[in-house]
Amino acid sequence: MSLRKDQLLCHEGDVASDYFQVESGSVKMYSANQDGQEFIQGIFGPGESFGEPALIGKFPYPGSVGALEPAKVWRLPGDYFFQMLKENFELHLKMDQVLCQRLRYKSMVLSEISSYEPEHRILSLLKYYKSKNSTGSPVLIPYTRQQLADMSGLRVETVIRTVKKMEKEKKLSLDGRKIRF
Repeated sequence: MSLRKDQLLCHEGDVASDYFQVESGSVKMYSANQDGQEFIQGIFGPGESFGEPALIGKFPYPGSVGALEPAKVWRLPGDYFFQMLKENFELHLKMDQVLCQRLRYKSMVLSEISSYEPEHRILSLLKYYKSKNSTGSPVLIPYTRQQLADMSGLRVETVIRTVKKMEKEKKLSLDGRKIRF
């Protein structure tokens, strides 16, 4: 299915009935509080899947999913997904690895939000992204300041101020509006 920028795919609390995988573009899974402030639970790009914990665990989606940019997302009904896992051990093992990595990320974010100062929170997100997407050399971080704020529980003003400070301290560099880390 094709999604326009900001188009919602599912809502927080919807029954989890399908497996999703991004072919192109990117989507975010997020929840919002009563004031409308978002907390981004995850950003998923080409080749990445989302929503499987709710599907496998038989609980509602923990967040809404919307397109950050035009995106193409594959949808596989849950029955077919479970049949594929039953018939293919290698696929099942790969899914277990994906879920374990996701659990690792959630654990890291929970610890960071509850315990550390803004610079440490931001550095942890940057290091995590780099560990997933780099061979060691500096990498261009695709997240906006607002997205970093929504992922770390910080205000966007705090992220902007902290990133500028980190640039002066040469902990990262700015490439236009993007962070190179």
